[in-house]
Amino acid sequence: MVSTMPWTMSRYPASMKNLPAGVRQKAIVIANALLEDGYSESLAIRIAISRAREWASRRAIADPIPYGPFLH
Repeated sequence: MVSTMPWTMSRYPASMKNLPAGVRQKAIVIANALLEDGYSESLAIRIAISRAREWASRRAIADPIPYGPFLH
C-alpha cells in the first residue's frame, strides 16, 4: 500500500517541474508504481525521471534538459 498520496499532473515532485508534460506524465506513472512496490519517495523520483527520459528518447519526445553519455 502507498504510504503517501500518489502524484498527479497537478501535484508532483518539484524535481519533475521542468520535464515536458508527456515525460512528466510518464514519470508520475512510474513513480507511483515504484511507491506502491515499496520504494522510498526519493529513490522512486530519481528512477522515474530516468526511466521516463529513456522512454521519451526512444519515442523522440523532446526534453529541454540534455542528458546522456555523449554530451560535449
